[in-house]
Amino acid sequence: MAPTPRKPQRRNNAPSPGPRPRPGVRTAAPGPSRPADSSSRATRVLLWLLQKLPPRYREKALDYLVLTRMDRPAGALLLLWPTWWALWLAAGDFPPWKPLVIFTLGVFAMRAAGCAVNDYADRKLDPQVARTAGRPIASGRVRPGEALAVFAVLLLFAFVLVLFTNRLTIELSFAGAALAALYPFSKRYTYLPQVVLGAAFGWSIPMAFAAVKGGVPPLGWLLFIANILWSVIYDTEYAMVDREDDIKAGAKSTAILFGDADLPILGMLMGTFLLAMLFVGQRAQLGWPYWLSLAGAAGLFGYQQWLIRDRRREACLTAFRHNNRLGLCLWIGIVLAVALR
Repeated sequence: MAPTPRKPQRRNNAPSPGPRPRPGVRTAAPGPSRPADSSSRATRVLLWLLQKLPPRYREKALDYLVLTRMDRPAGALLLLWPTWWALWLAAGDFPPWKPLVIFTLGVFAMRAAGCAVNDYADRKLDPQVARTAGRPIASGRVRPGEALAVFAVLLLFAFVLVLFTNRLTIELSFAGAALAALYPFSKRYTYLPQVVLGAAFGWSIPMAFAAVKGGVPPLGWLLFIANILWSVIYDTEYAMVDREDDIKAGAKSTAILFGDADLPILGMLMGTFLLAMLFVGQRAQLGWPYWLSLAGAAGLFGYQQWLIRDRRREACLTAFRHNNRLGLCLWIGIVLAVALR
């Protein structure tokens, strides 16, 4: 008797066709389940926090959290460190609890709002870039109008927080909101969107001084300028990851502007940032712990240069994330210096 022919089996690595969509039901565009640069650990934490929600609401809530980059908390810390630098320097000691809580919550709210409006602005660009093709709007999981609604809600929440400060801080907050909304569109008209990002990310510095001291002294503006330099450094490292895709898509960045001179230019920017922070330490009359932290920051910059020496994408992304250690290092130096006066 002839053997019964065996049914061919699909290879384990072959994609499953999945369920067929029902008529009239909107489905997400094909794409990865999450952006390529999401933190696996943070995503697992989000899923654990949402586990008791019904599956339908859990998936939507996760999409909103990914839209606002809660799956990538490292970016929020890059806003938090300069804000805390400013609060400790403005107070000359441990800052009052009220502005500390307000500005810490405000950092996360404004960063989330900025990410939502950024993805709205980049909704046609992101699908063309490998790293961002899985973002919620680019992959069809969140509609552009939903992103604008999320942006508005977060902006309103941040403004409510600012209402618990003083008049000058409230007035400054309008400029901060304008910078946050302007940044995503700047990459279409200028090769310096990283400068706009630095101003938007660093606007919490003059606001923090205004909230604690009732005004913004020269020290506050010096720290603001230093933060712009730092933002250009780490966001150029970030833009180096997408440089080839951005050129094809027509986006602009300092990574494209600098070209093959990117490493020496980044080195000059790092040196200028360290010099600006040296002036900050002198003007604030900080002691030896700060100078040790500044030396540590110089060493961390050197390590970043070594990481990106071959301009490999993963290495550039690692160097970008490495800046959180630099921000933490300087914050510890400031905290110890003001405490030991």
